[in-house]
Amino acid sequence: MPAYLPESLAVEAVSRLRSVADAAGVAITWMETALDAQFSPIRQRRADAGLGWTDPATADLPAPLDVMNLGEFEPEVWVPHTHVAAVRGYIGLDELARMDVIHGPRQTSAATYDRWLAALRAENSRFEFTDPPFRQSLPLTLALAATATRPMAVLTGPCQRTRALPAQPGPATGTGAENMVPVRIAPPPLTVASGLVWNGDLPRQLQQMLFETADSIGH
Repeated sequence: MPAYLPESLAVEAVSRLRSVADAAGVAITWMETALDAQFSPIRQRRADAGLGWTDPATADLPAPLDVMNLGEFEPEVWVPHTHVAAVRGYIGLDELARMDVIHGPRQTSAATYDRWLAALRAENSRFEFTDPPFRQSLPLTLALAATATRPMAVLTGPCQRTRALPAQPGPATGTGAENMVPVRIAPPPLTVASGLVWNGDLPRQLQQMLFETADSIGH
């Protein structure tokens, strides 16, 4: 598993896979390591399976990999409490692309970073992300954004399952550090698909175990 996965996804996958593996008498060794878009550790047989971002999660991964989609995730956007988006509870990509946006760094998840950057550049061709000054502390980053001389937003990584906006979204609730508040992105949102990927050359018993695990996640 790579670092920076949403805790809800990581915990659910670990719990369900351990349960299925225990019932099958299979031992699991966990590794926290980077996963590129090609899931190289699995293709190179340094790991049997991986949990990560695949957008879209389809069968287009290089052979002999198999993948099951575990659902789509979206980020949170934090904006100043005085911004109009804070009042209505959501922000459009066009509005976000006109702000200074802290997000990244790119090496955390290059594929997702590049897709989201391209989506915002479609609204503003000169758009660039600003690297976070405190990579491990969202509260400190929010505090910095709140003191900026012009409106600044903080875009998290994918952290929650994608769901439809209410028919009449209300204002964002709760406050962050120094009066920053979280809002959602109006359609089309920024999303990324999660997937459980494994080597298609594994014994059938192990592949069935991984299939059952993936099929149960999010249900």
